[in-house]
Amino acid sequence: METKFEDRVLTVYLTGEIDHHTARPIREAADRALAQKRPDELVLDFSGVTFMDSSGVGLVMGRCKAARTLSCRTAVCGLRARDRRIMELSGLAALVEFR
Repeated sequence: METKFEDRVLTVYLTGEIDHHTARPIREAADRALAQKRPDELVLDFSGVTFMDSSGVGLVMGRCKAARTLSCRTAVCGLRARDRRIMELSGLAALVEFR
């Protein structure tokens, strides 16, 4: 996972597999970056993700909640069609912007 902070936007670039084994360190690193940078917008970029289970949905939900405490918007981009559909069905469309 890498991050980039530019123009008050924190972009988190996710790579590899996101499952119950890998989600925790990603969550912790993203939350640290949110707390340090205090962005106006958080963008979770899934373009480098090769596999995602339901942990990916939880990852987005939790980061959205953390961002909201900072009055920060959340967006998700780079999702494969199947993963986007799963996130939309889980109700995330009401919480985040899909790009």
